[in-house]
Amino acid sequence: MVTTPQAPPSQAVHPVYVIGGGPGGLAVAATLRARGVRAVVLEKSDAVGASWRGHYDRLRLHTTRRLSALPGLKIPRSYGRWVARADVVRYLEAYAEEHELEIVTGVEVFRVERDGTDWVLHATGGRRMVGSAVVVATGYNHTPRLPAWPGRGTYEGELRHAREYRNPVPYEGKDVLVVGVGNTGAEIAADLAEGGAARVRLAVRTVPHIVRRTTLGWPAQRSGILVRRLPVGLVDLLGRGLARFASPDLSAHGLPRPDTGLATRTRAGAVPVQDVGLVAAVRSGKVEVVAAVEALDGREVVLADGSRITPDAVIAATGYDRALEPLVGHLGVLDAAGRPLTRGSRCPRTAPGLYFIGFTNPISGMLRELARDAEKIARRIAKGRR
Repeated sequence: MVTTPQAPPSQAVHPVYVIGGGPGGLAVAATLRARGVRAVVLEKSDAVGASWRGHYDRLRLHTTRRLSALPGLKIPRSYGRWVARADVVRYLEAYAEEHELEIVTGVEVFRVERDGTDWVLHATGGRRMVGSAVVVATGYNHTPRLPAWPGRGTYEGELRHAREYRNPVPYEGKDVLVVGVGNTGAEIAADLAEGGAARVRLAVRTVPHIVRRTTLGWPAQRSGILVRRLPVGLVDLLGRGLARFASPDLSAHGLPRPDTGLATRTRAGAVPVQDVGLVAAVRSGKVEVVAAVEALDGREVVLADGSRITPDAVIAATGYDRALEPLVGHLGVLDAAGRPLTRGSRCPRTAPGLYFIGFTNPISGMLRELARDAEKIARRIAKGRR
């Protein structure tokens, strides 16, 4: 699919290339176009919002509709306060159409190089494109990650990453082990428990902070916005106090309160789990909390406490890699964990004109921060062309 603006701005310089047609890439392209800068979005799949199209059916935004819109287009009120996955896709499609974005699908960029003051992008089909700037928006959840458990290669049971999970129908009447208690693992476990699985166990290595999505009508996201710039120690203290009031104690069910603070954990990259059914499922016994997975042995799963279980299926909600090394790793712009050293309007010192968007998971809401960063990037690039 190729969508071209009806009246693209006339410019003598090369376009800005935006790699990735998700929310971040679309937001940057729209804000650039609003400032008279031609931006071309390169998307490796056949449509925008590919990541959102692949998520599980039950998923809804954990951030409110009003605080999740991209620049220049509100999310329809009819989508409700907590927007469903399918409606997010509809919104992204409408966003691209509303802003008449120039989008080229079916093109994967596999390497970016500096050439004087320009950037050269190498893509599938032998394509070589030259841009005045590059915005990398390939996504926080890019490549599914499976732990290198001993015995994984010879495991005889069913093992899938959470990326492949859609709904509980294939697991009706089955014994399922979900590994990982981030937001994805927690929600899949609750979905399975409500959807007819015979037994659901949740393997937990690090106890998460569990918060209510709303408390007396106040969304957790707004609290995240209010405290995001406060000292970490203060937020940890406030979080402990709030937890006693708003978060249930599940110690008797294998989920004690975390021993590290909420902000400390968030700074390390682990946002709180918003409860959309897990607490009730754990309390009722529909979801059993077990020790972390240590190894796979034949058809058995070996847990950290030495016990062995034989589930019918294992769903690993074990996160994603950013997978930026082949694209830009040679430029010295990534840290030891493979994350960009800069974000928003800041470019790496050694790579002027290279921007990154969407590679953090902030407590204030990813879509909200994407929208803010897109505006900053567009202002910076437009200013450099004057």
